[in-house]
Amino acid sequence: MIDTIILILLGLIILVILWRLVKNVMNLVINSIIGLIILIAVNFLHLFGLLGKTDIPINIISVIVCALAGIPGAILLILLHLVGLY
Repeated sequence: MIDTIILILLGLIILVILWRLVKNVMNLVINSIIGLIILIAVNFLHLFGLLGKTDIPINIISVIVCALAGIPGAILLILLHLVGLY
């Protein structure tokens, strides 16, 4: 009887831990997707063309930065492109 109760409690603890991990991963994925959408939207609307600059190049480096950092990564790429470092 005690073994069954311990097994059920361990199962519930593992379920709670997995739920929190999946919830955090989903937040990271959503943040990364929004960062990529911001980068694509800035290029699609040609916002840098209004400032006399070229669009932000969407290459493997910019995709990795947006995928890892999300919205702050997209803002960082935009700021770096404004000052001419990217």
